[in-house]
Amino acid sequence: MEPAKSLVERLGYGAGERLLIINCDDVGSSHAANLGCYEAMTQGVATSGTLMVLCAWAREAVDMFADLDLGVHLTLTAEYPGYRWRSLTGGPSLHDADGFLPSTAAAVVARANIDEVRAECRAQIEQALAWGVDVTHLDSHMGANQIDQRFVEVYVQLAQEYGLPLRMLGAKLEARLGVSGRQLASAAGVVCNDEFVSEWGRPTGELLQAALPRLAAGVAEVNVHPVLDGPELRGYDKKEPLIRIDDHVAVMDPATRRFLQDQGFRMISFRPLRDLQRSAP
Repeated sequence: MEPAKSLVERLGYGAGERLLIINCDDVGSSHAANLGCYEAMTQGVATSGTLMVLCAWAREAVDMFADLDLGVHLTLTAEYPGYRWRSLTGGPSLHDADGFLPSTAAAVVARANIDEVRAECRAQIEQALAWGVDVTHLDSHMGANQIDQRFVEVYVQLAQEYGLPLRMLGAKLEARLGVSGRQLASAAGVVCNDEFVSEWGRPTGELLQAALPRLAAGVAEVNVHPVLDGPELRGYDKKEPLIRIDDHVAVMDPATRRFLQDQGFRMISFRPLRDLQRSAP
C-alpha cells in the first residue's frame, strides 16, 4: 500500500515544498486594524485575513476586503478594558457581569455553556456569509476555541458543517494542552495547517527569522495583528499597542519579503485548503 499523501502533495506541490500562510487576525476590530491589515495583504507579505464579525468596524472590512481572502475569526472574548463587544446570540453564559464577552479565554472556558458557544460561533459564520463574505477558513480569537476539548469539538464540527479548513495549533502544543483537534479534524475530513508559528509579544521579524528556517516541508501558518499607529489604536489598546505596530512594520518591510523568498517558501492563503477540502468525496 502506498503511503498517504502529505497535505502539500494533495495541494499539487512536490513533497519537499514549504508552503506558508501569513494571516492577519482581528480584521474589523478597528478602522486602524482594517487599514493595517489591508496594507499588509495588498502591499506586504500577508496572504490571508480573518474577520471579527462582532466588532464595530467589521462591516467596513467586508467591503474593503471584498476581493481578498477572508475567514471568520470566531470570537468569544473581548480583551480591552475600555472597548468591549457582546455576542450575536445573547447567550447568558457568554457574558461577564458587565454584559460583555469575558476578557480571557480561561474565563470563557470556565463559564460558557457549550451549546451557547456552538450557537454563537454558528451565528458569526452565518453573519459573515449573509454579508457576502466568501469565507475561506475559520480560526479562533485568543485561541478560546482550542484550549478545551469541548470547544475543540465544536470548532471541528462547524468546520465540517460549512466545508471550511481550520487553523490548528501545532501538534506539540495540542499535546501540552491535552486536546486532540488534529485527530478530530482528520476524522471529519477537515483540512488544517501542518504547523502554526505564533509567539505573542515576540517581535514578528525576530520570530520569523528564528522559526521559519527550522520548518520542514508542509503547510505552515504565521498569524500577525497589523494595526496603523495613531490615537485610535492607542485609545483602545493601552497595554500592548507596540506589538500591533511592530507586526505592521514587519509585514510591510521589503526585507521580510526577501527573507521569505530566500527561504524558498511558496506563499498561499487558506483558499487552496478550502478547495481541497470541498473537493473530497
